[in-house]
Amino acid sequence: MADYSFGGSDEENAELKKLNAEVTEDPDSFEAWEKLVRAAESLEGGLNRNSNPQAIAATRDIYDRFLAKFPLLFGYWKKYADLEFSIAGTEAAELVYERGVASITNSVDLWTNYGSFKVETCHDPEVIRELFERGSACVGLDFLAHPFWDKYLEFEERMEASDKIFAVLDRVVHIPMHQYARYFERYRQLAQSRPLGELLPADTLAQFRSDIEREGMFGEPEIERELRSRIDAFHLEIFQRTQTETTKRWTYESEVKRPYFHVTELDEGQLTNWRKYLDFEEVEGNYMRTVFLYERCLVTCAHYDEFWLRYARWMSAQEGKEEDTRIIYLKASATYAPIGRPTARLQYALFEESVGRVEVAKDIHHAILAVMPGHIETIVSLANLSRRHGGLEAAIEVYKSQIDSTECDIYAKAALVAEWARLLWKIKGSVEEARQVFQHNQRYYLDSRKFWVSYLFFELEQPTSAEAEAAQYERIKQVHDDIRKQSHLPQLTMKDLSHYYMVYLLERGTAEAAKEYMQVDREVNGPFSIQKGMKAKLAEDGKMETTERRMAVENGHPGLAIDEAAIRRGENPYTKYYQSQGEHPV
Repeated sequence: MADYSFGGSDEENAELKKLNAEVTEDPDSFEAWEKLVRAAESLEGGLNRNSNPQAIAATRDIYDRFLAKFPLLFGYWKKYADLEFSIAGTEAAELVYERGVASITNSVDLWTNYGSFKVETCHDPEVIRELFERGSACVGLDFLAHPFWDKYLEFEERMEASDKIFAVLDRVVHIPMHQYARYFERYRQLAQSRPLGELLPADTLAQFRSDIEREGMFGEPEIERELRSRIDAFHLEIFQRTQTETTKRWTYESEVKRPYFHVTELDEGQLTNWRKYLDFEEVEGNYMRTVFLYERCLVTCAHYDEFWLRYARWMSAQEGKEEDTRIIYLKASATYAPIGRPTARLQYALFEESVGRVEVAKDIHHAILAVMPGHIETIVSLANLSRRHGGLEAAIEVYKSQIDSTECDIYAKAALVAEWARLLWKIKGSVEEARQVFQHNQRYYLDSRKFWVSYLFFELEQPTSAEAEAAQYERIKQVHDDIRKQSHLPQLTMKDLSHYYMVYLLERGTAEAAKEYMQVDREVNGPFSIQKGMKAKLAEDGKMETTERRMAVENGHPGLAIDEAAIRRGENPYTKYYQSQGEHPV
């Protein structure tokens, strides 16, 4: 990148290189991206068709990368389309608009801008009308869709297509939206001059006419007057229903403070409102309105896994919607849910497994591990998947391969060893094999809380009897002793595990249990001066007497053996003490 030129002046190039480096270093920084885009837009004082081709190419590349990272920013799609129009003309701008509405299909603003652009640059009314129809299918149900519908009606007025205007209004008056009353007034006014055949469906109009004739009214002028009166009353019923539906949704819509995407977090009140709004639409039972609300919600809440998972679960409960459910998972996994939070991807893998695509499910796991090697939850999930479709040995092989991997850190390996033992215990039913896994590996994972917690609870949870309890006690005691004497766990963790052992002594111990309980209690809960085990641990030679000698000369506390050479090397002499207390030195 050092030799790459963005096509501007030396000063502009230097600034763009600096900003580009910041984005490369932290690709999730929205602020860094914004600065880079603004700098690119201002190259040569603003780009046009006569600008340096290198500057144009560089700016396009920046926009493309930015909008691939943040595809829901409708305002930047509009700016990019305007830029392309000034550089390359109508077709280039239209391609950007198409990319934009494909990325954020339910953006009222983007579809409205696209419609305005098409009206000004296209001379084929049918092509323009087709675009507005596409837009109406994507955003027509939005509570704040009035700018789009206004633009559609404005176009039809320009075409002087009264029948088309009335047809559009006839659709709009049924939609609960912010400005429903304004559209109904215009619809009602136009209805007075439209042919009867446009005012109602043919079967409803025939029924009205039949009712009027049965009432003894004859003569076409009189029948038409009565028909229009009844049609107006019928339309008023539509208005009242729309008004009722709008009022029901107003409670939730009034609480939507940010109806667009942004990288900043939403407050809990906003999230709660979306949850309640979705609950409402689901209970109402209209499939199209529920889907539309989910799509709206997932613009505002794009980075919240709970809404993606909720949408996928709801969709999967609908009949015949397997592919729609898959698309939801794909959108969440490919663009919006960070791979650092693999919950959505793991749920996607379960979905694919549930419909028989086991290899796809495995590929999803491998894709996560390619980015996050050693991720415990993903490895455990993959092992369980492998067991379900390949047997116990397939699952064990997953654990062994990960434990042997150089990309898996020591703490992840410790957790995987514990999971391996648990598999042998719970699935194979071999307690002894599981115990051997723990015993053979404990010396490698003296620092792992997960390993020692799993080991202790493994022994505590073994079924017992009066005859077997003595042997079981020895095994449990040995694990506890290893935790206290050999492990490198923080003091607080050891204390918590010792409390479980103390409960065991009280609930399952023999006549001598109280005596041992009091010894452990002194060691765990007593003052430092009587904690023999901890004194031995703190001593460099492992002898309690060494610590006691230091206590005698160092203000009653063992402190630390000070290594002058270590201090000269810049090492912190208190590190060992802090670590023994489960803390980190400053």
